[in-house]
Amino acid sequence: METQNLTPFDAVVLMSFGGPEKNEDVLPFLQNVTAGRGIPDDRLVEVGEHYYGFGGKSPINDQNRRLLDALRREFERRGITTPVLWGNRNWDPYLTDTVRDFAKRTGGSRFLAIDTSAYSCYSSCRQYREDFANTRNVLAQEGLAVSFEKVRQYYNHPGFAYAELDCVHRGLTNLIQKVGPLDPQKHRLLYVTHSIPLSMQQASERQTAGYREQHLQLIKWIDQELGEKQPLSAELVFCSRSGSPETPWLEPDINDRLEELAAAGTEGVVVVPLGFVSDHMEVKYDLDTEAAQTAKDLGLVYVRAATVGVDPVFVSGLVDAALERSAQHRGEPVDAPAVTPEGPLSPGSGSCSTTCCLGRQQKPTTPSWDSLADID
Repeated sequence: METQNLTPFDAVVLMSFGGPEKNEDVLPFLQNVTAGRGIPDDRLVEVGEHYYGFGGKSPINDQNRRLLDALRREFERRGITTPVLWGNRNWDPYLTDTVRDFAKRTGGSRFLAIDTSAYSCYSSCRQYREDFANTRNVLAQEGLAVSFEKVRQYYNHPGFAYAELDCVHRGLTNLIQKVGPLDPQKHRLLYVTHSIPLSMQQASERQTAGYREQHLQLIKWIDQELGEKQPLSAELVFCSRSGSPETPWLEPDINDRLEELAAAGTEGVVVVPLGFVSDHMEVKYDLDTEAAQTAKDLGLVYVRAATVGVDPVFVSGLVDAALERSAQHRGEPVDAPAVTPEGPLSPGSGSCSTTCCLGRQQKPTTPSWDSLADID
């Protein structure tokens, strides 16, 4: 088998949010998540009730372990010898610790990141690039020179898109098994993603189609691909709103929308967690617990479609994206496929601008190659 090449990178890092493993972890984990915001511990304990209800263990770490194993198997299948590591923002294994250990053991200094967020906004892309810059700066103070790049946002990469398409198809099939033939007057398809503040949504629109629009483009593609297999009205709803009630966030909330649909005569719904790559806490609590209870109280048949998880098509697509980014760095021509009108972001370099999806403050961020950093 011909070995596929990830040069110039020395390792790939699976980068994620992180989550607690037991009750004792919950408060320090939430302190990490909210560091610098001045939120008192008693309020964090209240927020932590979601985790305490699951024994203090977020499902995200086990899911990332499975994804890490799946990526390594796909690398091996393709003859790619580049190591695949795992680092988190908010819990062990922390990104900085993972990279420090690898750099000291091997001398490797160039890292390509695959993160677990598919869409473009501050929280789902730029904040990870800030994490990479922070790790680079911390290790530079220790005498270790490292650099980072990341794969493009992959919401419209065929690997993610076709895996999502299969999730929707199976969700619709599940509803048919429960209610019989689908009736557009009685049944509805709800795509769900994490709500974000309206200001973050607006920032995401500066150089991309925007967080919300990226979801809507993918939904339209899925509906077109399913054709007559998907006769229902489909819409995008949101979950996991937090923060001050005075701050506007993207709406409608899934629970509010379920109430409206039930009042209008809807009898059953398929809920598709389009904004999430695995069944982490927002899915297990917000959808499988809270929204499912809302539907039960309203007398709605409730089907929750799967997330892409470690679907082989999704995993293969992530590896394709890594190969694509590596080839771009080598200056080779790249076929960067996409299923939506926006196409691959920054197709010339695969890199985001240093001013893309700005947060409340402009912090140092990747890309680390200055020649690729400013593409406004």
